[in-house]
Amino acid sequence: MNRTALLLTALCTALTALPARSGDLVAYEGGDLIRLSEAACTNEAVLNRIEPDARRHFRTASAVVQGQTYQACWGALPTAVYLIYEDGDQGVLPMSRLQVPVDI
Repeated sequence: MNRTALLLTALCTALTALPARSGDLVAYEGGDLIRLSEAACTNEAVLNRIEPDARRHFRTASAVVQGQTYQACWGALPTAVYLIYEDGDQGVLPMSRLQVPVDI
């Protein structure tokens, strides 16, 4: 079994234990940010990179890095979120970095 399939299996298992949260969450790094939404992932470029059975577990995300916006989808792991970007890049963000956004 390849690494992506193993990660997706772990993700699906972990999602069943995740408490529900309302509203967006963000992680800030200087002027950059990652925003996680509760809306279901609908980005076809990302969904095509996810196993069909796991797609329903992914939610919408976006990142702003050096002023450039990137679309992504995210899923929950026990202590982190797993991000898949439309260009195929992937990442893991610890849940401890997430906070309620300060939007002005």
